[in-house]
Amino acid sequence: MYEVAIIGGGPAGASAALFTAKAGKKTLVIDSDQSVTRRAWIDNHYGAPAISGPDLVDTGKKQAEKFGAEFVTGKAVKLTAGTDSLTVETETGTYEAKHVIVATGMFVDFAEASGIQTKPGTEPRIKTIIDATPEGKTNVANVWAAGTVAGVSMHTIITAGDGAKVAINVVSELNGERYVDHDVMKKD
Repeated sequence: MYEVAIIGGGPAGASAALFTAKAGKKTLVIDSDQSVTRRAWIDNHYGAPAISGPDLVDTGKKQAEKFGAEFVTGKAVKLTAGTDSLTVETETGTYEAKHVIVATGMFVDFAEASGIQTKPGTEPRIKTIIDATPEGKTNVANVWAAGTVAGVSMHTIITAGDGAKVAINVVSELNGERYVDHDVMKKD
């Protein structure tokens, strides 16, 4: 069983995976490879000179994998809550996790099929989003939402930051105390 399963491998999902895996949590990312970021050119991402969306997504995935996050390609179709775990059903199999972060960008079909409450979106072209608290919690215990699907602006820097924020909240809950991830430069 995974401690954290993340649905979506775009900036929000991969950023969440980077933080959960770096915190030592067994992390799985289920990615359908449909991120709209894969069609973007990005000139406004702090710390990254002009970069193509595919390069940004691939770099984020490599960073998360460096810390042990596992990525599988597939479409998650439904989540079922059990007594001690959540089961994520994909088109080709199932996965179990203690916590699930939904980071599906513009797509809410997984959330709707899983009984996760949605509400009207506020961003242009985003009709529906998951109804989540500012921390990322949804109406389903141990299911969280991050990024555009949680109602934040779809700019990559904002969705990546939201994925990190939600991941920190998940890790804090798993640890039973507030988690902080802060590296310092090593002396030569």
